[in-house]
Amino acid sequence: MQALSQLSYTPTANPKLYTGPPSRTIRVATRAVSAPRHVMIRPAPVRNLSVPLPDPARPSPPDLAHRVILVTGATGGLGEPLARECAAQGATVVLHGRHLPRLEALYDAIVADGHAEPVILPLDFAKAEAADFGNVASALESQFKRLDGIVHAAAMLGTLGPIEQQSFDAWLALLRVNLAAPMGLTRSLAPLLAKAPDAAVVFTLDDRGIAPRAYWGGYGVTKAGVAALARELADEWESRPNLRVNAVVPGPIRSPLRGRTHPGEDRARLPEPARLVPLYLHLLAGQTKAESAALIEARAWLDGGESSRPLVA
Repeated sequence: MQALSQLSYTPTANPKLYTGPPSRTIRVATRAVSAPRHVMIRPAPVRNLSVPLPDPARPSPPDLAHRVILVTGATGGLGEPLARECAAQGATVVLHGRHLPRLEALYDAIVADGHAEPVILPLDFAKAEAADFGNVASALESQFKRLDGIVHAAAMLGTLGPIEQQSFDAWLALLRVNLAAPMGLTRSLAPLLAKAPDAAVVFTLDDRGIAPRAYWGGYGVTKAGVAALARELADEWESRPNLRVNAVVPGPIRSPLRGRTHPGEDRARLPEPARLVPLYLHLLAGQTKAESAALIEARAWLDGGESSRPLVA
């Protein structure tokens, strides 16, 4: 297991950003450091045939070998099964989260399963600054020279209730975690994505961002902002053949966040987050450029109905 300095990552001096010692903020496997550079520079050819959305009843996951995928919120209800399956399909996964012990447990589970050793990145988005996202980009540039995908799965719920009862400071934290962090991270990592022959950014939205309702407060507003961010980026990258942008609305799933917003709901009736993983994998590596810039309703996809519409009008 390699030391932090071998990733050429310089953590911020602000100790509030990390839940563990700065010297362990990133771990990189020996194999990742010693792998021949040509593996990263000359990946497998990118498929250019049109591929529909995968069949949720019979998913066939794409090969992610030699791809580097960053998953934010990697220890969350959706992020963890996604990160583990990315590793199972051959990717080197960068695991982002706030709590170092949970990231280490996920790291160990992936290694124990015999998959490529991941990188752990503990960073509190509520306190992160632009320089921290730049440091992440420098670290990944030093190690991998490029990035093949980002899945934005981290989210903060905050407090639900009438606007007049909500805290201004709590809204600022929601804006930083749910909206500013996806923008800042994507902006800093865009040059690395551009170096990949086929790179994807997948944003995770919410029904309450698409159709805001009363009492959803800063969470609904910030999720609406993420939807706008996804649309803007998809439009900006329309003519860039190796860069794809998509957004997924998971809908009601058996996640910890859903448990907090609907505590009296019969959770047994909801699909496990892992059932959405084949859709995310397809958007990372199975989709063509022509099919990208899509907004996908995951529950409609699971039910076999019409699930995709253009992100950009």
